[in-house]
Amino acid sequence: MGTEGATPRFGAPAGAVSGLAAILARLGGFVLLAVAGLTVASVLLRWLTSQPIRGDFEIVSLGSGVAVLCFLAWGTTMRANILVDSFTAWLPARVNDGVDAVWKLVWAAATLVIAERMARGAVDMWRSDQRTIGLLGLPIWWAVAIGAVCFALTALAACLWVPRLLKGRD
Repeated sequence: MGTEGATPRFGAPAGAVSGLAAILARLGGFVLLAVAGLTVASVLLRWLTSQPIRGDFEIVSLGSGVAVLCFLAWGTTMRANILVDSFTAWLPARVNDGVDAVWKLVWAAATLVIAERMARGAVDMWRSDQRTIGLLGLPIWWAVAIGAVCFALTALAACLWVPRLLKGRD
């Protein structure tokens, strides 16, 4: 088992999609730091005053979910997805690149379907005013909409790799 990017033959694609993927990954990192800070503050308050930050679980679950989705496109751009290459490791590099190109197309198709479904879900949640179950009752449509954007960008990032893999060069 290894990672596609462990011994890179290709550099990451340049351009707008890669730039947006990097921005989203940084945003995801900031959100995770904020969620971690909120968790620390809530635990300290619970310890000092017996009262946590109101709605901390709701905020942490929304923030963590959004943060994870923000990393998808960057991982795809950097070919950092974990895979098992037991069956193809012995094949020539060009053949492996062809196999990888096919799987990038499959990944792009899957993430595009997920993006479309999440976009529809976000609209439905907005229309029905669906909220978290908890103290704050936060609307959740925006988090699902961010997820849809993240999956769509991931599909684009996967598509960037297909011609590069098929050409066998940068």
